Amino acid sequence: MPQIFKVGSYLIYFWSNENDPMEPIHVHVSEGFPSENATKIWITRTGKCLLCHNNSKIPRRKLNDIMDIIEARHFEIEKKWCSYFGKISYYC
Repeated sequence: MPQIFKVGSYLIYFWSNENDPMEPIHVHVSEGFPSENATKIWITRTGKCLLCHNNSKIPRRKLNDIMDIIEARHFEIEKKWCSYFGKISYYC
């Protein structure tokens, strides 16, 4: 489970096994530790965030802040994704 960074008590990460065929670039967000019920956020080709689901029930205001930070750091996320998986595709 490669951790990308933290926002307060929330971890932003991706799983080391992102299915076969591999899913488009996205991150998982959960408080404290990785969880199967983590919130999932797609990253678009332009670096914007699309909420796939909020399974970890992050309060909306906090989730908006986290998504703003993810958008601001999308180049870092893309670089880590490519470094770890060797390729990248986008949801849209």
